[in-house]
Amino acid sequence: MGWKAAEKLIRHWKILRGDNVMIIRGKDKGESGAIKRVIRSQNRVIVEGKNLVKKHIKGGEGHEGGIFTVEAPIHASNVQVLDPVTGKPCKVGIKYLEDGTKVRVARGIGASGSIIPRPEILKIRTTPRPTVAGPKDTPMDLVMEKTYDVKTGKGMPDL
Repeated sequence: MGWKAAEKLIRHWKILRGDNVMIIRGKDKGESGAIKRVIRSQNRVIVEGKNLVKKHIKGGEGHEGGIFTVEAPIHASNVQVLDPVTGKPCKVGIKYLEDGTKVRVARGIGASGSIIPRPEILKIRTTPRPTVAGPKDTPMDLVMEKTYDVKTGKGMPDL
């Protein structure tokens, strides 16, 4: 990727894996599906069962060759998130609730303005958090040890 392409990468993604989207341009225009994968380095997404292409794969050790149908990536600008209330494509805005939580809202012409929920697939961790301390983990008694006193200033290095 050249420097010009890297300059145009989307910085703040509003489309997440698991979102229901509608394809607004291309050969599958008007069809909807769930986002299977987000490729941030290319500004592209893969939609489940859409933008199917034939791929020729040469046979080798351990796998058979042939012609396979695979989902090709679509540019992120060619898909729009579906409004959960109306079911129509809409733009995504960011809003903060009274309690300070950041949520995505549906905006644009004909949008309901409702909150777009975070996809359930993102709430599932692929690797569970370890419950037992490993050999490289710091013991809890060292973590909880008080090394600095605010009132006296003890523990601060002399600069």
